[in-house]
Amino acid sequence: MTEEQIQDRLIDLDGIVAAKFKGKKIPRWVMGFFKRFIHQDWMNSMLRRGYDGAEFCDDLLEQMDVKIEVEGLENVPADGTRYTFASNHPLGAVDGIALCSLITRHFGPMKMLVNDFLLYIKPLAPLCVPINKVGGQARNLPQMIDEAYGSDNHLLMFPAGSCSRKVDGKIQDLPWTKTFITKSVETGRAVVPVHFIGRNPGRFYRADWFFRKFLKVKFNIPMLFLPDAFYHAQHKTFRIILGKPIPCEAFDKSRKPAEWAARVREQVYQL
Repeated sequence: MTEEQIQDRLIDLDGIVAAKFKGKKIPRWVMGFFKRFIHQDWMNSMLRRGYDGAEFCDDLLEQMDVKIEVEGLENVPADGTRYTFASNHPLGAVDGIALCSLITRHFGPMKMLVNDFLLYIKPLAPLCVPINKVGGQARNLPQMIDEAYGSDNHLLMFPAGSCSRKVDGKIQDLPWTKTFITKSVETGRAVVPVHFIGRNPGRFYRADWFFRKFLKVKFNIPMLFLPDAFYHAQHKTFRIILGKPIPCEAFDKSRKPAEWAARVREQVYQL
């Protein structure tokens, strides 16, 4: 990999701010604060290593000293069945990276449909279908989703669409969307419930409460705290529990797709 290619994958806060706020000068101390807050130098040291896709996931977990304990692998036969892995999303980054590593290693090629902080980690691009971009939804989004579900790849979905929040005093996902149900039925995929056990640092949830609940800010301010949460996932151990696959035929007309999505979400938290 050339130096130019390496530079292209790095996080450059100066460049991002210059592009977003043309003609405006941001004080150096302010930029320095935000670079430290998002741990720019540390993150770029990880991105410089030159790996992409599943190899990047494996290497990143090793470099961060993140351990993953897996339960229920025997529940999911690697027999050629195409799976949609439907997971809760407690962390916003490390959970996606760990699941990509796990699925690729045990079940084969996969794609992850994402719309949050993971989009900013460029080495993940070979594994990602970006279902939301800053500034608006991709114009060809329906086609991208159809192609992903119609492919031979396994799929990883976080149906909440964003990482978990503190709701009713518990760390949990917001309601799940129904797309993973409707598309899995259309394309004959079995759905694997996945429970990823972990949580972000406390200030992530305090920021979410302050901006979203107290100030009623619509912009996803807590997403700005995800790089810091990513950094603090180092040296931790997380658990992944795989439930038994649910055949697409089970999602019949006795419930609406949104109700089936809620039912799978409930099963995930019971694992």
